[in-house]
Amino acid sequence: MTVSVDIDGGVAIVTIANPPVNAINRTVRERLLSLAQEFDGDPAIRTVVLTGVGALFVAGADIAEFDRPVEPPFLPDVIARIERAGKPWIAAIRGAALGGGLELALGCRLRVATGTARFALPEVNLGIIPGAGGTQRLPRAIGVAEAIRVVAENHTVDAAEAVRLGLVDALIEEPLLPGAIAFAREVLEKTLPPPSLDRPLSAPAQEVWTEAEKRIASRAKGASAPLQALEALKCGIEQGAEAGLARERSTFLSLRGSEEAAALRHLFFAERAALRPADIRGIAPRPVATASVVGGGTMGSGIAAALLNAGLSVVLVEQDAAGVSRARDTIAGLFEASRRRGHITGEELAERLGRLETSIGYDGMERCDLVIEAVFEDLAVKRAVFAALGRICRPDAILATNTSYIDPRLIAEGLPGPERFLGLHFFSPAQIMKLLEIVPTPETAPDVLATGFDLARRLGKIPVRAGICDGFIGNRILRRFRAEAETLVRGGVPIAAVDAAMRSFGFAMGPFEMQDMAGLDIAFLHREAARARGEPVPDLPGDLLVRAGRKGQKTGGGWYDYAPGDRRPQPSAEAERIIAPLIGPRKDMAGEAIVARLMAAMAQEGQAILEEGIAASAADIDLVEVHGYGFPRRRGGPMFQLGRADVNHA
Repeated sequence: MTVSVDIDGGVAIVTIANPPVNAINRTVRERLLSLAQEFDGDPAIRTVVLTGVGALFVAGADIAEFDRPVEPPFLPDVIARIERAGKPWIAAIRGAALGGGLELALGCRLRVATGTARFALPEVNLGIIPGAGGTQRLPRAIGVAEAIRVVAENHTVDAAEAVRLGLVDALIEEPLLPGAIAFAREVLEKTLPPPSLDRPLSAPAQEVWTEAEKRIASRAKGASAPLQALEALKCGIEQGAEAGLARERSTFLSLRGSEEAAALRHLFFAERAALRPADIRGIAPRPVATASVVGGGTMGSGIAAALLNAGLSVVLVEQDAAGVSRARDTIAGLFEASRRRGHITGEELAERLGRLETSIGYDGMERCDLVIEAVFEDLAVKRAVFAALGRICRPDAILATNTSYIDPRLIAEGLPGPERFLGLHFFSPAQIMKLLEIVPTPETAPDVLATGFDLARRLGKIPVRAGICDGFIGNRILRRFRAEAETLVRGGVPIAAVDAAMRSFGFAMGPFEMQDMAGLDIAFLHREAARARGEPVPDLPGDLLVRAGRKGQKTGGGWYDYAPGDRRPQPSAEAERIIAPLIGPRKDMAGEAIVARLMAAMAQEGQAILEEGIAASAADIDLVEVHGYGFPRRRGGPMFQLGRADVNHA
């Protein structure tokens, strides 16, 4: 049964048990509504304690229902019935009370919680707003300014803050239920506070709304839900709770069917599945407490910082004292930046650096459970590293390469114990970017693969398994994306028009701005290597720019010009002159047409990747693009876009 009832001396204990997260589906709603009516008619019941089974209260509504028509009883009606019940309901909360779970708790007359409780209304992450009174009851419980942060800015309130704000009436030590029952009996002898929706509320100064609108708009990155959540909250403050509830519900239902919400639900389910691929469930990962990173450049230092952030001990290897010093300074600088932003304390900074050991050469490798190679992208250099690791490391130590393009099988040739080897492709900056491409070889052992996925979980990353091909999933699609963008330019479409179209679509920058930031020479050297192997690679406009010394921002010019100390791209007559031999007559193209061309190119490459078995699913490809390449989250990914286009044209 998804909702159970026990009676303890006039106290009804209602427990929601709908694993894995006690989601509120139609069955739960029906049962709660029925119980509210039943208890009000039972003179033996004096009060009700509502809780969730296990480690959490309720993590929200059942998202799987969002792709179906809304079915009664509706959650707002259930909560309204509980709020107006003749027998007061008290929410007893441990762990997460999220979305509809927090709205349900707000419908109870009182709330108690353990120290593990946390409260949030994360609906804006799914392209919707709270739809069961959260925008109206929460400000009346904790105040407008704090409610804005929770409703529209994705702020999570912990137990201590909840007590301070008045969201929780009392903290209770475990075991929760005996304490909650005792609390319920005690408050029955006192005057109860009014229901949340009836509590008095003062309207804030206009500046509160103005500043919130500006702040939320700057962070929303084009997403519509955050500002609409703010508007629903504001409506209820200025026009009353009844008007606010009506505005909230109509907005919720409208957004629920939007393409943006569908895209975000698609990613939600894809991310949830990514951490536990079906074929490695039940396979225990190997224990990893100490890891090594070979190479202390930008990527290696970022990987080391990510490992330290996750609580591992790290041995960072460089080839000389200068390299060791630079790497340690880089890592310390990354942590110091986190401290300045308030993400970690000074004590946490010191503790993390205390787990960092640096080494000239391979001393200390014999203690490591995992070694990640992050040296220059050169096959001979990488082979030399693994030849040394094969001699020094324990036979059960996992050995991983961070290659972006090179076939991992070539890197591992001759390695003793090839079953312990795999690719772990991090993305720069590795301490921030969430994508981790996991690239097993045919010899990689199942528990080694499982360890890769478990490491991603510990690092807070989204893992995607990739088959072996040039560029794996992400860089292969990136190459096609850039090639199509250059095809447009060669056909006469202005560079700035292509970039502007992709920014309007939601990318932080267009393909040519991105190349200038990353450096044009990286892809150029890759093409030059292919030419040296005798492959027929034609000259591209980017090749002409690099040969002319224009490698991007680092040289003051690439596709655009850059003033010293200024990263803003400026149109470049010199770049146009250099690439002119490869460019056709000017051709104006609408932004929507440019986007359609580039989306089609990405999706076509994604289809080829699927057909070749390089990716396990279309959703995995979308995760790669969103978490590794800046694809706008609210658009769902290129494969999602392809699917929507197919539906719209059917």
